[in-house]
Amino acid sequence: MLKASSMSSNTQRSTFAENRTVSVKALTANAFRLDTSPLNRDACALAEKELRETPEQVQQSLAELRKYLKEKDTLLYKDADEYLMIFLRPTKFYVESAYNLMKRLADFKEKNNKIIGNPLPREEKRLFTENNVVNVLVDRDQKNRRVLILNMGSAWDPKKLNSEELFKVLYLIQVAALVEEETQVRGAVIIIDFHGLSTKQVMAMSPSFAMTLLLYIQESMPLRLKEVHIVRQPFLFNMVWPMFKQFVGDKLKKRLFFHGNKMSSLHKHLDVNMLPEDYGGKKPKMTYSSSDWYPVIQDLQNYIADWNTYGLKH
Repeated sequence: MLKASSMSSNTQRSTFAENRTVSVKALTANAFRLDTSPLNRDACALAEKELRETPEQVQQSLAELRKYLKEKDTLLYKDADEYLMIFLRPTKFYVESAYNLMKRLADFKEKNNKIIGNPLPREEKRLFTENNVVNVLVDRDQKNRRVLILNMGSAWDPKKLNSEELFKVLYLIQVAALVEEETQVRGAVIIIDFHGLSTKQVMAMSPSFAMTLLLYIQESMPLRLKEVHIVRQPFLFNMVWPMFKQFVGDKLKKRLFFHGNKMSSLHKHLDVNMLPEDYGGKKPKMTYSSSDWYPVIQDLQNYIADWNTYGLKH
């Protein structure tokens, strides 16, 4: 469990490391697995260039963040290096910014406790295995970033997966992605596919859903979101977009791209050699879904349960 900072550092690091280890022995033969290896030389170089991540800066920021958290005494948190690094990397090792991110996430969890208070993979199995709304490409992009596919068109049946459940799936996948140091450093890309969008999906996308999703992405998510690509959006999309647009900040606007059916436009950002045929790429057409990824998420049951205990002190 994620404990308050009063636990000994050695005990916390040991527990976190155990929970962080993904049981992927049965999965190594196929594509559905997480990469839990340490950063390679290229990733370390990128981290130093973009995140100010050097051995000296890491140790200094970890020590300062621990002190800062102890003095503020507002959060239940894990004292392990691996845990604190999740918040230091997206804030470029600026301690006050890392604390503010931790606080915003804790506040968000408090306000949305009904949805993400304590989601556990085994209890949410149906959301993954009976729907094909959220998917993750087995291939990373040309910059070695994870690519998440969000099928918001005809593939989404709101009667089977309502908007709150959809957010819960996205949240769990994002928490799982934090296991990968490579993804912590390089970030992630989202492709939102509106193919077959109808009034059924439009009615399910309420202003509250739009606000919750975008508030989390922009203010509370401890993962670097590098690009968002909107594809195959029909004319009906014009009814949906104004609802989302009002919540999009300047930073995200610069990372948001609209392509319609022009996959050549998408290919200016994502290498055609790394994309599946579904998006005009040279990789095979996708024949997998979140159901195939579910065993990976299930393997993280203890890790996610640990993560869920993080939050505000009462």
